[in-house]
This record gives sequence, C-alpha cells and structure tokens, in this order.
Amino acid sequence: MSVQEHPISQRWPAQHPERLQLYSFPTPNGVKVSIALEEMGIDYEAHTVKISGDQHTEAFRSLNPNGKIPAIVDPNGPDGSCVTLWESGAILIYLADKSGKLIPTDSQGRATVLQWLMFQMGGLGPMFGQYGYFSKFAGKEIEDPRPKARYVDESKRLLAVLEQQLEQTEYIAGSEYSIADIAIFPWLRGARDFYNASDDFQMNSFTRTMSYLETCLERPAVQRGLLVPPRD
Repeated sequence: MSVQEHPISQRWPAQHPERLQLYSFPTPNGVKVSIALEEMGIDYEAHTVKISGDQHTEAFRSLNPNGKIPAIVDPNGPDGSCVTLWESGAILIYLADKSGKLIPTDSQGRATVLQWLMFQMGGLGPMFGQYGYFSKFAGKEIEDPRPKARYVDESKRLLAVLEQQLEQTEYIAGSEYSIADIAIFPWLRGARDFYNASDDFQMNSFTRTMSYLETCLERPAVQRGLLVPPRD
C-alpha cells in the first residue's frame, strides 16, 4: 500500500508522498521522532495530530490501532516496501537501522543503547507521565496524596539512576549520542518545563543530569525537531 492509498491520507493528505510521513504532536514522545529525523537527515513530511481528539479518529487508528502518537509511513522501506510503524521506541530503532546513525554497530554497544531506550519506555516516561496526571491534569483534583507521592518518589529514584550513569559517561549509553538520549532527554525537559516538577523531583540536585539535558538541547537538530510538527 502506498502513502496515497493508506486510509490516513484521507485525513492528512501527503503533499510529498515520496517522503517519510510523520503523524505526531510535540509531546516528549512525539518529538523523539522529529528530533531523530532531523539528526539523521531523513527527508520527511510532518502532520499535526492534535491529542485533544485527532488520535482517536478512525483515520488515525487505521495507522495506529492503539490511538497514540507518533506514527510513521515510510514509502522507502527495505526493498522498496512501504513501512507503517507506531510506538516511539520501535520507530527510533527502525530509523537508526535505516540511516545507520545514532546506534552502534557492535553487539555490545547496540545492546547498551537498547537497554537505556527500554529504561525510558518502561520507566522514565510512564512514571513522569503519571506524575503529570496527578500534578497538572485531572488527577490533581484527587485529595488523597498517596498517588502523586508514589510517582514523585519513583521519578526521583529514576533520576538517581540517570545521575549515577552520567557520572561515568558523557551520554547515557556511553561516549556517543544515540537514540537512547533522544528517548530520554525530552522527558527531562517535559518534567521540568511542562509539568513544573523541578521542586517535587529536586531536579537541581541531579547536577550531571541537568547539565546533560542542556547539552542535548543545544544541538541544532534538537532545536529544530522540538518544533515539529507545529501545534496548529
């Protein structure tokens, strides 16, 4: 199935169907893929999927039945196939393999990068996200302090894991910037700048982690990717 033939194109038509199509919104999960695409130099076209409801439409679910951003359609997949993919971690691995960038070629290095990528997918993202629910969204109306406290404590524990690692390495999986970093630092930024979690998480006490965040944010490709797709 080509890009034009995919049902998602009825809602988000491709102006450049020869390019990889990104369907996303600039959340910590969403910008992982736009940053990776910018870092890797892959031509792409971005479509804004508003998380106020677009992700639940039939058109979007034709691409991702789980109804979550981001998702991609790549018309230039292996052997010229058209690849559809969702889940940000899976997309990062696919793009790294496609481009040959931001993931080591040796087995140990690759496994280490994937290890830290899964750390974000299974720990950092879910815990930070649950904290956000109980501090910024509907969960803040719950009077019982225990749910929020649970996610504060676990988030601080995970930050301590990052801090310990970054005392030994420049980037999270070693001396080289990788897709593991692209998975992790947007969540650090989101916790600090969107969830306003600095005080609850005592983020300033994790000095290496916060310095690492600033190092990542200074990259030109990151600065471009953080703005893709536009919110409107």
